[in-house]
Amino acid sequence: MKFLPWMLLATAVISPGLAADDGVVSVASNHSVSGTIDRLESLVKAKGMTVFARIDFSGDAAKAGLQMPSTQMLIFGSPKAGTPLMLAAPTVAIDLPLKALARDDGSGNVWLSYNAPEYLGRRHGVPEALLQNIGGIKVLVEQAAQ
Repeated sequence: MKFLPWMLLATAVISPGLAADDGVVSVASNHSVSGTIDRLESLVKAKGMTVFARIDFSGDAAKAGLQMPSTQMLIFGSPKAGTPLMLAAPTVAIDLPLKALARDDGSGNVWLSYNAPEYLGRRHGVPEALLQNIGGIKVLVEQAAQ
């Protein structure tokens, strides 16, 4: 098995059902789905970043008469950080702004997942030097999950 840089994150765990090469990093959270996203949103705003949207997938499913475990996504970022990536590799815009997904796995565990910056770099050919612009997502997710 080839080890990629994002696979070496000490606090990250690949959650069940995700392939190790799909670029998704999942961190176990000590909070509910809503509490995890609340914490992440607060951290993002404290860093001066923009929250573009908060999506409650399970809430929307319930409105449609469907059931699913609690699942929410926060979409956030900074034009100052993201624009240089999009100028260098325009297709990265399909994966920006940054996203973090909190979900209950149905077994009482909550996971907070995001796309590894290194994966996005490989996927879109983003110069490695620019990945630091989005590398802070790791720390934000880890802090929100604690």
